[in-house]
Amino acid sequence: MAPTFLRRTSSRYSKLGRGRKKKQVWRRPTGRDNKMRERRKGYPAVVSVGYRTNKKEHKNILVVNNLKDLENMEKSDVVVFGNIGKKKKIEFAKKAKEMKIEISNLNIEKFLKEIEKKDKKKKAEADKLKAETKTKGKKVVAPKGVPRETSEEVSTKGKKKEEVKKELNAAPQERVSSSEDKENKK
Repeated sequence: MAPTFLRRTSSRYSKLGRGRKKKQVWRRPTGRDNKMRERRKGYPAVVSVGYRTNKKEHKNILVVNNLKDLENMEKSDVVVFGNIGKKKKIEFAKKAKEMKIEISNLNIEKFLKEIEKKDKKKKAEADKLKAETKTKGKKVVAPKGVPRETSEEVSTKGKKKEEVKKELNAAPQERVSSSEDKENKK
């Protein structure tokens, strides 16, 4: 098996890949005194022709973008999900689990467990909201600035919704006029 090829100082700096998988990329050593370029003993391996894998070990890598592609797969193929959305990814993962096909860029078991957890949370929140809205259905929604009261309390005060709205609409105009009066007095 070929060694993992990393650039010279990848273990030293974060920007070159220390603890950051995506940044761990091969770059050919080109410096004048670079020991890796000179292939000195004790330094990491440099990419060369001799490290190629056998053709027998090469597997057929196929990118899946729809269900037909997934259904045409064989167990010997290496499956990679293409750029697909979450809904389709869930469908494909379930289908692959049924067909017992392994996917290289997705852990099917872990992925489906996470989604089930999220679905349970969403359902619990939705049930909670439904319960709250049922209790709120009994209350009258009052306009801004007026405290919320039940319909019975509103009727005992002898005011109707329309009257309360009129009062509220009139109140801001009074405030404006009072502020204008203050400016006039100055």
